[in-house]
Amino acid sequence: MAVTEEKPTRTRLISGPGMLLVWLYGVMVVGAVSRSAYQIATEFDRAPLAYSLSAVAGLVYGFITYTLVRGGEKARRAALVCCAAELAGVVVVGTWTLVEPSAFPDATVWSDYGMGYLFIPVLLPLSAMYWLRKARAR
Repeated sequence: MAVTEEKPTRTRLISGPGMLLVWLYGVMVVGAVSRSAYQIATEFDRAPLAYSLSAVAGLVYGFITYTLVRGGEKARRAALVCCAAELAGVVVVGTWTLVEPSAFPDATVWSDYGMGYLFIPVLLPLSAMYWLRKARAR
């Protein structure tokens, strides 16, 4: 009789509220990447910093979406680190746009703490970090 070795199961991160997070991050990926791609392609010289930051935000959203769907402990930790970096970016860029608005002739996804995106950029990483910490406890 052959002994089969059981593979450890991956922690599902997209059950319950995790599915809503995946959906919201997916929407943010589409919004940030499409907007920044268009702006970089058509008017990059107008606000290169703002458009580049929006593209970076889109990449961060995409990576977080991927890690949530992938699941597992390594993915959960990577998503947690990225969410913390995302929140730091929102706070830094949001504050920067308020203190020195001339540095941003056009808005980024994270300008004014994400006001142009209904403050989702500041609320989403907070919600995701809470969910990811709770997922670890399970």
